[in-house]
Amino acid sequence: MRLYLASTSAARLAVLRAAGIEPICFSPEVDEAAEVAALEREVGRSLTAIELTEYLGRLKAEDVVRRFGAEGTGEIDGLVLGGDSAFLLDGEILGKPHYPDVALARAKQHRGRTGVLHSGHWLIDHTGGEVRGAAGAVDTATVSLAADVSDAELEAYVATGEPLELAGGFAIDGLAGSFIERIEGAPSCVIGLSLPAFRGLVRELGHEMPALWNRQ
Repeated sequence: MRLYLASTSAARLAVLRAAGIEPICFSPEVDEAAEVAALEREVGRSLTAIELTEYLGRLKAEDVVRRFGAEGTGEIDGLVLGGDSAFLLDGEILGKPHYPDVALARAKQHRGRTGVLHSGHWLIDHTGGEVRGAAGAVDTATVSLAADVSDAELEAYVATGEPLELAGGFAIDGLAGSFIERIEGAPSCVIGLSLPAFRGLVRELGHEMPALWNRQ
């Protein structure tokens, strides 16, 4: 059975490959800010981080199904996975910093403290060329940055450019791995795709993980 990933994230792809799955990747076309703003107007409040990550994962998966499923090009016959992540410190969602000064300020704020990473998932069963079901889940992990990380180390890390396009401004599977003192929860959740949560969704839709193993 084939897995279609509604993401071009290198980190999510690496997690799946390490788990024996080589997905087919599609780039979702979702105006995240506009979609979230519309839903928040509809419900009359701001979305929580948990709601936000699952909702965006759902939008991405549904977009790929719409464009490449039965009503689109008809390329999809399998499971479609969308995901999103949000990192919180002091209850504030810290998205991708984009700029070096923002990334450095956030790293210093995180130093010696623990943040919360929510990883949202939405899985659509599109086996047989039609939608047969869908399910979502959010997994959570905490990440503690070592208190003794120096300004020079953080400045050198930011200078590499690695944290600029990462939620929270760090990657445990990258150069910042040596700065992370403790993780509580699934390590894959911190990378952006919780394998335990994903397996739960696969089973909820009536399938088993080994059916997706296609890497030698």
